[in-house]
Amino acid sequence: MENMNELYSDIILEHNQCQENKHSLADANIHEHGHNPSCGDDITLQVKVANGMIQDAAYTGQGCAISQASADIMIDLIKEKSVSEALRLVKLFLDMIKREVTDEDTLEELEDAIALKNISNMPARVKCAVLAWHTLQEALEKNK
Repeated sequence: MENMNELYSDIILEHNQCQENKHSLADANIHEHGHNPSCGDDITLQVKVANGMIQDAAYTGQGCAISQASADIMIDLIKEKSVSEALRLVKLFLDMIKREVTDEDTLEELEDAIALKNISNMPARVKCAVLAWHTLQEALEKNK
């Protein structure tokens, strides 16, 4: 299990350092601000939706490695998905964090986001991991 934890840590570090999804999205038609007052994580999520499909997404802001990695991973996962599919993936991610879904085969759909599974063992970090996902959920539900 230790090797899996190291692999997951590497995935989180890699996504934290990745700047590919961290920029303003000029043609976004959905903007949502997310803030975690307990640790100061602050993101603005920008999404371009057309014909019910997420064509592109990006974020700006700052925060801890977990919040930044989680936002990056989430954006990689939702690009080119339908809004309903993205919302289903958000629910699956949140259920994983709450330990309501633990089946590895089911969670495989989350791709790199599965690296955040063990965050549920660190209650103080859960809000960091879910910030982007809650922000996306709010943004998409407001704009259905």
